[in-house]
Amino acid sequence: MIAIIKPDVRNHYPVLLSEIISIITPQYGGTFIDCTFGQGGYTKKILNFEKTKVIALDRDLESLKKAEEIEKEFEDRFLFKNIKFSQLESLNLKKENIKGVVFDLGYSYTQIKDPKKGISFETIGELNMKMGINDFSAKETINNLDEKELAQIFKYFGDEKDSARIAHNIVEDRATREITTEELVRIINSSKRKKNRKTHSATKVFQALRIFVNKEISELIYGLINAAKVVKKDGVIAVVTFHSLEDKIVKYFFKSLSENKSVSRYMPKGEEKINLFKSLSKKPIVPSEKEIQKNPPSRSAKLRYVIKKEDFYDFETDILEKFDYLIKIENFSKKL
Repeated sequence: MIAIIKPDVRNHYPVLLSEIISIITPQYGGTFIDCTFGQGGYTKKILNFEKTKVIALDRDLESLKKAEEIEKEFEDRFLFKNIKFSQLESLNLKKENIKGVVFDLGYSYTQIKDPKKGISFETIGELNMKMGINDFSAKETINNLDEKELAQIFKYFGDEKDSARIAHNIVEDRATREITTEELVRIINSSKRKKNRKTHSATKVFQALRIFVNKEISELIYGLINAAKVVKKDGVIAVVTFHSLEDKIVKYFFKSLSENKSVSRYMPKGEEKINLFKSLSKKPIVPSEKEIQKNPPSRSAKLRYVIKKEDFYDFETDILEKFDYLIKIENFSKKL
């Protein structure tokens, strides 16, 4: 059984909203892609500017309710698609005047507290963590992958120092019982050598499982590649991340195509290589103290962005090779 969690009245705050708007400049019009629609915070703000259009994506079908509300208000300028942002290229946007692509990689408070999704270690019942359009759940992961595979997931996706011990104890316990959310929390607590007073013992393992179940590494990589294809010259790609692994991927992708010479697949041989992106700052933008006070979960947010310098649709990037070791861990899912 899934326990009922009382609805929380806390408001949803789109993180770094004013900074995002100042970067993508919707006041000048154009089409914008909101790759993580969620509760529609970024989308609605963009649509408040005339001569704008928003194409919004979200894998979570629960977002459809909010999308329908916005569609009634901005019928001619809003389109919602229940797809993953890695599928962005399937929308055939070559002829669209895409001025900006925005990603907010965080999860809303509503999603975290939804007992059906089972993202939180405070949930009671069956492990899930599926955000929509998934092939397997956290329950299948915990109860079927071997000890070594579980340890690698916890170590590389959650930066969990006690990953090997936790994985070993999970495999021992599941021989006699099915691992539920509360059972997993108990195993993690008993496996930890040192307790962190500021962070719950289960935080990193639950983060790692969520990343694995939703294939967030390859999703982000393909999302970035496809965003770079569809955005037009002088358009912006802006990404808000919430943990170091996401930020590492975004930082590398932006830096490698801003500082190293990029190549269009259709560029004639012998032509001088050029940079695909222009980056205006090496450091990420972080929330102000005022925003953190208003919305404490925003404290870990980092915003990075680049401006596209050239109208390449296809280009060369080594990001898949760079993070191949993480994609190989994601591919443990082929056993499920």
